Amino acid sequence: MKVDQSTASTQLAFACVTTLFFAWGFITSLIDPLVAAVKGIFSLSDVEAQLSASAFFIAYGVVSLPAAALLARRKSVVTVQIALMLMIAGCVLMLVASNLAIYELVLLGLFVLASGITILQVAANPLAAALGRPDRSHLRLTLSQAFNSLGTFIGPYLGASLFLKGVEIKEGEQLNAAVRASALTGIDFAFLSIAVLIALLALFIWFARRLIGAATPPTPARAASGGIAAMLLEAASSRWALVGGAAIFLYVGAEVAIGTQMALFLHSDTVLGVPLEQAGKMVSLYWGGAMVGRLIGSALLARVQASALLATFASIACALCLFVFTMGGSVGGYAALTIGLFNSIMFPVIFTLTLERSTASEAATSGFLCFSIVGGAVMPLLVGLVSGATSYTTAFVVPAICYAALFGFALAARRVVVARSGAAVAFGGH
Repeated sequence: MKVDQSTASTQLAFACVTTLFFAWGFITSLIDPLVAAVKGIFSLSDVEAQLSASAFFIAYGVVSLPAAALLARRKSVVTVQIALMLMIAGCVLMLVASNLAIYELVLLGLFVLASGITILQVAANPLAAALGRPDRSHLRLTLSQAFNSLGTFIGPYLGASLFLKGVEIKEGEQLNAAVRASALTGIDFAFLSIAVLIALLALFIWFARRLIGAATPPTPARAASGGIAAMLLEAASSRWALVGGAAIFLYVGAEVAIGTQMALFLHSDTVLGVPLEQAGKMVSLYWGGAMVGRLIGSALLARVQASALLATFASIACALCLFVFTMGGSVGGYAALTIGLFNSIMFPVIFTLTLERSTASEAATSGFLCFSIVGGAVMPLLVGLVSGATSYTTAFVVPAICYAALFGFALAARRVVVARSGAAVAFGGH
């Protein structure tokens, strides 16, 4: 009976932690319709609108390594609580920004919100892995990732309904006052609701802290010496840690850049020409493809070499981007939505291929790879510059180059001897 109670307690603790995965997936995917909304609300250029994505993803570059240091000094539940409080603060800043209609405050709010999400990922991934039998850690992480993907699927649809209702962005035209006020109200309502839900989630985790703490196995004391600088230096000493970091940078950058411009791309008269709200809802298909692809990819990885599958998916994604660039029109629009299907396995496969080949420690390599998610802040700006100077269709050349480089990474990984096998990996959803 005691064993059954212990198992039930561990499963309940895991369920509590899994809610966190859904939360950050949902919030992160709201950036896609938000980019389209702020472009119209504040009459921004493409690159100025993409600053919303950059403000969000720059947090990974700034906060990932300090978050790892925080986790090394605090218990997981305490770190999660700090992360949730930061997320609430970010939502409050978004409320102030929407009421004052100040774009700079929007950017600050997104950075603070993403900082909380970054800390949350650093704490929740190993926690999910630890809550149960060690031999089933990968199964638990996969299940948690499924809920993360569910959040990224739902987020763009609800965000488009709230942010983009009645919003139409035409060259040289500005939103009328009523539509602008409605869009700002939608942003206000969304982030107020998220703040309330996060507060409830924080209370839920707080009351479950003893349950989670009891279910988590004790971990050996971690040395506080060395710190962030030592971790970066160790990662920099490994060629494959650097190569893997570049691959993560390019992958996340391409995925985020496509997602954040997808609504504007589909809304364009030269593509589908659908209302912006409908285009924003269609972005869910892009992220839904990633959710389906993870399920298919998990089955394929049991039979196909990881580097070979990455090479295949990267080459198809590259070909799709070039197809969009060459064909354009409605057929290009629908082709662009399918790219998410082939993005699906890239992050975890790049992560594991790098860990297996890196000569740096797992901690240093993992920390550097999480730091490299900052590509989601850089590539959208580049895509925004290209689309602003040319067109949304032409801008697909940028992610095509990223996927071509990832194809090269996969081929290189096949030729390199594995430094260690069976590395335990905990990663966030991207």
